[in-house]
Amino acid sequence: MLVSDRARTSVLAVSCILLTACATTSQSLPDRSYSGRFAATTTAGEKRENVSGRFSLEIRGSQQILDLLSPLGTTVARIEVEPAGARATGAQMQEMRGPNADVLTEQLLGWTLPVSGLADWIEGRPAPERVARVERDAGRVVLIEQDGWTIHLAEPFESTARPRRLVLERAAAANAPAVTLRLVLDEPAG
Repeated sequence: MLVSDRARTSVLAVSCILLTACATTSQSLPDRSYSGRFAATTTAGEKRENVSGRFSLEIRGSQQILDLLSPLGTTVARIEVEPAGARATGAQMQEMRGPNADVLTEQLLGWTLPVSGLADWIEGRPAPERVARVERDAGRVVLIEQDGWTIHLAEPFESTARPRRLVLERAAAANAPAVTLRLVLDEPAG
């Protein structure tokens, strides 16, 4: 009877651990997530700068988490966006805060990284409740003009209607350089 009680206790303990792990995992899974490679080129007069690496973007309800990684996979910056504001952290920088991600990235980079529209554009649609011009080809969105950006959506994945590649362009403004941002997305998971 003692072995049976131990066995029952062990099974119960393992079950509790597994249930806790499952509950923790399901709570921590994002609603949507994207990853891929990026290359950004900024041009201000004669000065041209290039940066490239990998990115991951997770959407968790009203929260967004954008990680920018070096080509070797080291996290360079993390931008966390919530309704109350945005925060940027990184190994080589002090924490910065702003009212939203676009203002924060302009402070950080000298130009606006369009975090507020990025998840929608990756899905192949304009961000809701904001003015946009859309061009379609055979019913599929191929170009979006929104928030001062022109977004070219190319080459959809076979498994989804989402674009495989995006080219985001923004003309130079008074104090900001012209920006071309190229994204190549990883194949969507299962």
